[in-house]
Amino acid sequence: MIYRLWQELKEGWADIIGLIYPHTCAGCGQNLVKGEQEICLACLLEIPQTNFHRDSQNLVWQLFRGRVSIAMAASYVYFDKGGKVQSILHSIKYKGNQNLARQLGMLYGHILKQDHALEEVDYFIPIPLHPLKLKQRGYNQSEVWGEGLASSTGIYLLNNNLYRTENTASQTRKSRIGRWENVKDIFALKRPEEIQGKNVVLLDDVVTTGSTLESAAQCLLDSGASKVGILTLACAVKI
Repeated sequence: MIYRLWQELKEGWADIIGLIYPHTCAGCGQNLVKGEQEICLACLLEIPQTNFHRDSQNLVWQLFRGRVSIAMAASYVYFDKGGKVQSILHSIKYKGNQNLARQLGMLYGHILKQDHALEEVDYFIPIPLHPLKLKQRGYNQSEVWGEGLASSTGIYLLNNNLYRTENTASQTRKSRIGRWENVKDIFALKRPEEIQGKNVVLLDDVVTTGSTLESAAQCLLDSGASKVGILTLACAVKI
């Protein structure tokens, strides 16, 4: 009786707070209704899913062909500049919306699990941030997104082995060659034996030229990983 009363009071207080400080959707900015978390149902239905995991030679996989040996590659959604996906990524990366990152990871994980796309994977490995950048941002968005993937697929998130040896400059305004030169040989492993003979999947928030992922994948392969795959939240690839 007391517990139920407490729950009713807590829900009522949450409703009052919601009226004063409405919780808005990261995609469209509209107020969320009860039961919606971080993103409204309409935006979830409208975000442009790629379904790349159903095509072994999809756009992301083609990006790495001839550059590094990738077993599989896929992205959850297409990046639409100025659209909802950009708003969602901005909320995750620059507004600290970790709950949204986990939610999208869980949703994508359910899709991948239902389609049996990750049955032979041993570990998820998020692209790490340099400690200085991690301290500045507060968290690694790729790692938090990976937490959602791990929770819905049951695949272990190995987030404390791969690391950056250098704090590289921003990639935003660099050419494709410039991006590669910026990230070449910047990754290393604390415990190489942990991934030897294992099938691993690298995780990142967005893939554009693929330079960072290529460098990390080559590091893992050189360290003895059996197969390396790639999953990203969004795809902004132009081939």
